This record gives sequence, structure tokens and C-alpha cells, in this order.
Amino acid sequence: MDGSDLPLVRGPVPGDASRSLIDALARHECPAITARRSRRAKVLGAEQDDPVVWARGTGANVWDADDNRFVDFTSGFGVALVGHGHPAVVAAATAQTSTLIHASGDAWPDVRRIRLLERLAAFAPGSLSVGLLGLSGSDAVDAAVKTARLATGRPGVLVFEGGYHGLASGVLALQSARPAFAEPFADTLHPAVRRVPWACDVDRVAEALADGTVGLVLLEPIQGRGGVRDAPHGWLADVARATRDAGALLAFDEIQTGMGRTGARFACMHVDVQPDLLCVGKALAGGFPLSACLGTPEAMGSWGDSAGEAIHTQTFLGHPVGCAAALAVLDLLEADLLDRVQERGSALEDRLGPLRGRGLLRAVPLPAGVDALATSRALLQRGYLTLPATADSLQLTPPACISDAQIDGFADALRSVT
Repeated sequence: MDGSDLPLVRGPVPGDASRSLIDALARHECPAITARRSRRAKVLGAEQDDPVVWARGTGANVWDADDNRFVDFTSGFGVALVGHGHPAVVAAATAQTSTLIHASGDAWPDVRRIRLLERLAAFAPGSLSVGLLGLSGSDAVDAAVKTARLATGRPGVLVFEGGYHGLASGVLALQSARPAFAEPFADTLHPAVRRVPWACDVDRVAEALADGTVGLVLLEPIQGRGGVRDAPHGWLADVARATRDAGALLAFDEIQTGMGRTGARFACMHVDVQPDLLCVGKALAGGFPLSACLGTPEAMGSWGDSAGEAIHTQTFLGHPVGCAAALAVLDLLEADLLDRVQERGSALEDRLGPLRGRGLLRAVPLPAGVDALATSRALLQRGYLTLPATADSLQLTPPACISDAQIDGFADALRSVT
């Protein structure tokens, strides 16, 4: 099996093995993490059932603990752009584990970390040639916020309604795609955040920057968790001009849109707008936890030279196995993967009709009155893994190896449940 197979549902979904494992999880995991069946538990007003428990994955296929085979139109939250368990990624990681699994962060770098930073500098647009590595999207955004504070001396951050930038304490106040995520912690969060509407007139942006206290403007070129909303033509360039006129730095959060997901290396390259800082993650290492904040030498130079103890680091900084996997992903992207993403994105539109987004970051509008969460659950029963984009649309972020047969099968299943 190469991961291009259609679903095979052998029994009830979730099955007995998944339910038993979720019961074990419920005994030992914080109850806020994994939604499960309960007389009291509801998600978006609907009774919650247990999730399926993943056991293995290949290409666009995932099997659960009951050996049901699914087609994954989520790529595991957009991570597996190259497919689950891509042979090149597995080979690179396996080779690295046989030589060096862990190095020592800022104290003693390893070869893979250095090679990856070199490659990212060449891969990124324009002069974004200096990087800070991390393990998550939140890490990358946190690095951007700190960099802008050092570079401009200003504490303020301007963000856009519907944006999502992670859930770590340092960046939680910056997201508004899910306001409930921040509400319990409001009195502990970043105090200098301003928010304007997505795709607003650029004069609103200029007004928010006018008092000179904002050092960073942060946005996603295509909002992901905010509903797969593309920026209007010319808007990113207008925001970039307003930002620089005000003496602030511009950061693009390309955690989801970057590393080929939209059919370009980064979504900002579709419109030829270069930020001062670029946050990448998710697909960067083919499934290994790795992220980066890339910046211009001028912006990153604001950190100053290390005095022997880094002021921004972590134990697993530039983890050798993740860096080796990311180098394999870059090889794939620099070969023919971007063409494949564009072609597969066109195949989705050919079969499903007009979609929001670009490449393999898409949203499928549902018919009037059809609920996205209920639809995703119905598709799960037919062997297709999806997530809502909004209450009335589904988000699709499949792997680039998704096959015509899998797209056709999904389209037929979607039609049958809507």
C-alpha cells in the first residue's frame, strides 16, 4: 500500500479499540485536551463522540486502532504535506538517529542545524537569511514578537480579527480566531495588542500605528483557522507600506501557508511582498516538531551577540533529527513538489467547484443550512478525515500525494452527506 487507497471501514467508527484507548486517555490526560463522549460534553452545541485513535499512516492514508483505513484531508493539521511517512523523510530521520539524536542547543550546535539554516536562508524570499529555530508555531511567533520589541523598542503588536498565532502564553493574546481560548487567561496576557478587521481599509491600519507604540504588525497571508480567507488583491502590499511608514516591522505567520502548502514556497511570494520576519512550521519537517522565525540580518541583529548565555533558547533547539527531516523536505520542495501542489489544488476545484484559498489550503462551502461539524462526522463514517473551516465550510489540507481516486471518492461522499 502506497497511501493512495480509498477508505476501508471495517466496522463502527469509532470502534471498540479506539473507545477503549480513549477511556484510558481520559484517566491520564488533562480533560481539556481530547474531546470525548460524555452526557455533558458538547462541541459547538452537538453531542460529542469519541475520536478515532490513529495507529499508523502512509501517504494520504491513516489507519486507526481498529484497522479502519481513512483518507486524510487534514494532513494532521496541515503537517504532512509530503504525505505521512514519506520515504525520504523516514530515511533522513533514521540515518540521523543512528549518528546523533540530540545536541546541546545554544551551547554546541550540530551539523544538521547549521545546514538547515543555510538551506532556509536560500529557500526564503529576499533577504530573510537569519533564523531562530523552535519546536512549534507558537515558538516561531514568540520569536517574532521578541525580535520586533528589540528592533523597534516598541511593545505594541497589531493583529487582525480572525487571526490565529498559537496558544502559548506569550502569543495567546494575538489570536482571535477562537476568543474562548484566551478569555480564562486575559489578565496574564500581552497587554499591548491592538486588533483591526481582516482586510480592512489600509487607513485603519495606519490609524492603529499612528501613535508610534506598535513595533510589530502580524498577519497570515491567508487566514487558516479564521476560515481560509485570502487577502484581497494588493492588500498585503498596502499593509507592508503602512507598516514601514510607521517604523514597525512586518511579520507574516506562514506556519500553515508556508513550505509549499499554497503551491509557492511561501504564500507571500504569490503577491511578491516580503516581510521583515517570516514564521514557518507545520510542514517544515514532514511530521517532526520544528519551526523557525526567519528574518532580515537587520531585524535579527537587534538581538546582539551572545555573551555566552543565550537569552532565547531551549533544550531541544535545532533538534538534529527534526533538522535532518526538514532538509529532506526541502529537497522535495526544490524538486517537483510545488508543481504537484498546484496540480492537486486544481484537481480539487475541478471536482468540488469553486473553493476558497490556494493550492492545498482550501475551504469547501457547504449548502445553506448544512453544518460543517455534522458533515465532518458523517464523512468520518465514510472514511474521510476532515475538519470544519467555519460553521458552514470544511477545511481541506490534504497531502500532495492525494490521488484522483481519493478526490473523486471524497467528492462523492460529500455529496451523499449534504
